[in-house]
Amino acid sequence: MSIPFIVMNLLGGLALFIYGMRTMGEGLQKVAGDRLRKFLETLTSVPIVGVLAGTVVTAIIQSSSATTIMVVGFVNAGLMTLRQAIGVIMGANIGTTITAQLIAFKLDKFVMPIIAVGFAMYFISKSKRYKYLGQVILGFGVLFLGLNIMSDSMYPLREYEGFTKLMADFGRYPLVGVVVGIIMTVLIQSSSATIGMLIAVASQGLVPLDAAIPILLGDNIGTCVTAVLASVGTSLTARRAALAHVFFNTFGAIIFLTFLPFFKEFVLYISPANDIARQIANAHTSFNLVNTIIFLPLIRLLEKVVCLAAPGEEVQIRRGPIYLDERVLTSPSIALSLATKEIIRMGKISFDNLEKAVQSFVNKDYNLIKQIKDMEEVIDELEKEITFYLAKTAQYSMTPSQSEKHGGLIHAVNDFERVGDHAENIADLAQKRIEENLPFSDQAINELENMHKYLMDTLYLCIPTLEKEDRKLAEEIVEREHQIDLMEKKLRKNHIERLNAGLCYPASGVVYLDLLSNLERVGDHAHNIAQVILGEIFPTVELNISKEGKEAKDEEGEKQNK
Repeated sequence: MSIPFIVMNLLGGLALFIYGMRTMGEGLQKVAGDRLRKFLETLTSVPIVGVLAGTVVTAIIQSSSATTIMVVGFVNAGLMTLRQAIGVIMGANIGTTITAQLIAFKLDKFVMPIIAVGFAMYFISKSKRYKYLGQVILGFGVLFLGLNIMSDSMYPLREYEGFTKLMADFGRYPLVGVVVGIIMTVLIQSSSATIGMLIAVASQGLVPLDAAIPILLGDNIGTCVTAVLASVGTSLTARRAALAHVFFNTFGAIIFLTFLPFFKEFVLYISPANDIARQIANAHTSFNLVNTIIFLPLIRLLEKVVCLAAPGEEVQIRRGPIYLDERVLTSPSIALSLATKEIIRMGKISFDNLEKAVQSFVNKDYNLIKQIKDMEEVIDELEKEITFYLAKTAQYSMTPSQSEKHGGLIHAVNDFERVGDHAENIADLAQKRIEENLPFSDQAINELENMHKYLMDTLYLCIPTLEKEDRKLAEEIVEREHQIDLMEKKLRKNHIERLNAGLCYPASGVVYLDLLSNLERVGDHAHNIAQVILGEIFPTVELNISKEGKEAKDEEGEKQNK
């Protein structure tokens, strides 16, 4: 059999292996749903608990990379500290070894029946749960089918002395094996897949355990690349979490390379004598388990090393309410005062997000867009918490003035949340401008910046207006909102004139008009907040429209734009 044919069979088997593994992982995720994410969020306060959580989640979704990416996202969003993240990452390394343990079983004769059963359950069953379970079984069967194809394709290489000599060299020069393992995993983006390939090759007697161990150590280092790539453009703490993954696996590989002969003897002691597949699987599990046992007591030291390697200070996103206290609900006046403080805090976050949104559009800044998306989640969480708190407050007796203030605060919460939504809309427009490289004239940008500055000055007045319940400031906001409407009409008219004169690119024009519409809507929300203080609350259509939908006024504006 020719070398090209062997390579093609190997790659085909690898493709089936990865496809089966991902199919199985997706099915398991669908069965578990969002409970996995919630599980990670809530059970990571103590490092050892974080390790267990990371192990369980990774064992279920069959991907340490997916778990680590999830953790980087949690850290970036402020849901998890760096120390908690390190614990989960350690657990993810243990959980990913479950795949190697599964593929070490001799299931050659049962591959086709497993695929047949999984296929039947997935395509015939009407129940979603059984469909997903069928997907898991089908993926499991395809995984083993790919493994068998890889193993069979490598059999002819036993006749090539050059290949067997190369594999033997990995045993004599462990660092070469580590480098090979790193390169393989970086290219394939899955340590489980490279371990599976290693088991397939070793099962044909082509790779001795001496050579397999350095390669699997390299696999563990190579899998960190996915998390590093996922951390690009995130917060400093999120980047540190990805770096902790690299340090943890690299330091562990160095320790185990130092004591490689002893480690090999340990693996042989706990594994069947003539089962190279189980030996490799046990080596993989033992490395990650022992490495975790070594570094778990040193987690504070590892955190310090990571912080030294990635220096800098960063303000953490404070998620959830600060001022709300359910113990004072029996005193509505105090509860409403605390709710007002929280709403003002939420308003400042919305204000900052809107400022960044326009900056991201003008300066074409991808990093700002990512920050806006993260902060939008914080705003949404605050809106839910404050509204729930106010709903609880309403269960207690209030005076007419307190009841009126209570209703006004509910409207203010909604308006600040909608300001955050408009900031996200503008960030989406900024992303579209960047991705499609849409040109804008200097005049258009100057007009936009002028309207933006006037709008931000107006929106900021809402903070002291609510804080001091200042009617004069509220009246000023109402007047300024009228000027914002006039500015939006004037800028829209100027833009259409440029469009008709051929001075503006049509696709840019649609984005520009959408941007103006979003800014004008923010002015409306500032007006609504002012009306809370003036005692003239006019419920808007927006209160009954889901976040996923478009506002009625926005839809009308889009039709005008087109």
